[in-house]
Amino acid sequence: MASNLARLVRRPIATLFLFRSYRHVRNFSHHILPGTWIPSGSKPMREVIQLLPKNSPCQVWSRAFSSENGDLIDAVVPFMGESITDGTLATFLKKPGDKVEVDEPIAQVETDKVTIDVASPEAGVIEKFVANEGDTVTPGTKVAVISKSAANVTHIAPSEEKPGKEAAKPSPPAEKEVEKPKVEPSIKEKPKAPSPAPPKAAASEPRLPPKERERRVPMPRLRKRVATRLKDSQNTFALLTTFNEVDMTNLMKLRSDYKDAFVEKHGVKLGLMSGFVKAAVSALQNQPIINAVIDGEDIIYREYIDISIAVGTPKGLVVPVIRDADKMNFAEIEKTINTLAKKANDGTISIDEMAGGSFTISNGGVYGSLLSTPIINPPQSAILGMHSIVNRPMVVDGNIVPRPMMYTALTYDHRLIDGREAVFFLRRIKDVVEDPRRLLLDL
Repeated sequence: MASNLARLVRRPIATLFLFRSYRHVRNFSHHILPGTWIPSGSKPMREVIQLLPKNSPCQVWSRAFSSENGDLIDAVVPFMGESITDGTLATFLKKPGDKVEVDEPIAQVETDKVTIDVASPEAGVIEKFVANEGDTVTPGTKVAVISKSAANVTHIAPSEEKPGKEAAKPSPPAEKEVEKPKVEPSIKEKPKAPSPAPPKAAASEPRLPPKERERRVPMPRLRKRVATRLKDSQNTFALLTTFNEVDMTNLMKLRSDYKDAFVEKHGVKLGLMSGFVKAAVSALQNQPIINAVIDGEDIIYREYIDISIAVGTPKGLVVPVIRDADKMNFAEIEKTINTLAKKANDGTISIDEMAGGSFTISNGGVYGSLLSTPIINPPQSAILGMHSIVNRPMVVDGNIVPRPMMYTALTYDHRLIDGREAVFFLRRIKDVVEDPRRLLLDL
C-alpha cells in the first residue's frame, strides 16, 4: 500500500483519477501529499484519513475556514422594522483581525428613523468585510465574515505581512514617478503666467470664494427623512400658528417647594415638561378635534392620547412617544421622558418607541428660543411650541412686577381645526400651567 501511494505521489494526475474512480472517497477535504496538491470537496476528511496507513508519509492539513466545519460565520444586517426596507452602512466599529464577542456590535446601519447595530453572531475574529461604508443594505445583507477558530489568525498573519513588505519595496520608484510630473507642470505654467486675461476677468466679475474652502458631504438618511417629512407637512397642511404667553410663577414655585421630596420618593427630578404634558392632556380632552386627523375624506378621532416629545440629537431630530399620557401621573411622565431622551441621545431608541403619536410638544426653550412657529409632525394635526422663560414686567393687581414669562405657540392644520378651537386649546394650556390646582379639582 505504501509503495503504491509513493508511486501515485510522483504522478499527481493519476492520483486525481484514482480517487475519482472510488465513489466512497470521491469527495474529501484538503490533503497535502508530498509534492502534490488535491482540491477540496464537501465530505469530512476523516473518511479519507481512515484509508491511509498509520505510518504513511502523507501529510494531512485542514484549513480553518472550511465551510463544512462551520468555522466561518456571516454577520448580516438584522431586521430593521416593519416600515424600513433598507439603510446605509454608516460606519464599521471594528477592523479586520479584531476579536469580537457574541452580540458585540461590529457596524452601524443608518436608517430613515434610527441607527441599528450589526452584531457578531459568534465569538471569534473578523476575517474580512464584504460591504463598504456608504453601501445601501437590506435585512439579511452580508456585512462581514467571522472566524470562530483562533488558529485562523496564524494563517492570515504571514500572508498579510508579505504583501506589506512587498508594498514597501516599490515605494522609492513610486516617489520618483511622482517627482517627474512635478517638473512638467512648472514648465507649462510659465507661459501662462504673463497672460493678462485672468486679471481682466476678475475685475469685471464678482469674486467668489474658492472651491477649496467648501466641503461637500453626503446627507445622512435621518436628515433626508426629516427634510422630506417637514416639506411634505408644508405642502399638505394649511399651517396656521396662534400664540399666547404663560406666567410660570406658580409652576416654578410648585417645583421648588416639592423637588427634594419628589426625588426622594420617585427617584427622578420634577421638571417643567411633566406639567406641560398634563396641561396638554387636559386641553386635548377639552378640544378633541386637536387630537384628530384627516384621512382622505374622513376625520379620525383618536380615543387615546399619545404625546410625542421632540428631542434634538447630534444625528438629527427624533420624536419619541409617551403612550397613554392621560393615564400617567407626574412621576411616570418624568421617568418616561428621561428614559426616552437618554435612548435618543445614545442612538439606541427603537422604531416602536417613535411610531404613532397624536400630538407633539417641542421645547425650543432649552436652546434659548424666545419665539418660533413649529411645524406639524405628520400624520398629526397640531404641535405645541414651548420657549425660554424670561423675566418681564407684568401688571398684576394694578402693580408692575417682574414675572417669569414664556411664550407658547400652537401650529395647527386649518383644514380641520378652526381658530376658535385652537385659541381655546392654547388658553387651556395657559390656565392649567398658571394654576396647577385646576388639575386636582378638574376645573
